[in-house]
Amino acid sequence: MSANRPSWTDLAEAVQDAGQYMTTAEAEHVLRVVLSALGDHVTGEERVDLAQALPEEAARIIASRIPLNRHLSAPEFVDTVAARIDGATPATARWHVSSVLSVLPELVGDELVDRVLAQLPSGYALLFGKAELVPMG
Repeated sequence: MSANRPSWTDLAEAVQDAGQYMTTAEAEHVLRVVLSALGDHVTGEERVDLAQALPEEAARIIASRIPLNRHLSAPEFVDTVAARIDGATPATARWHVSSVLSVLPELVGDELVDRVLAQLPSGYALLFGKAELVPMG
């Protein structure tokens, strides 16, 4: 799996394109903040698999976080990102979050993203650029 890892540059450029950021540095800053927030929530095999699928620097960011005892709702998640980026509003923070998370399915695969989403409260799928998964019953 690690042989297919994207590079940090590939990941940052994908985020820069998705978010239409003016500089790679801005995209990298947003990438670090959003990945650290994501690392607060992903646990178990999905955490390990996500870290293995991402570039080493991204994997370190996720692995350095201690998962929270409770999952935040998608709006609360966006609010935590807003609090970590100077001058961010809820609307710009949602843009930042989506700019990072929406590039992950293509880079790490839909199957892994779906497993990560299964751990999170409803509402996160849209942040990953995916339709909300509704259990069939």
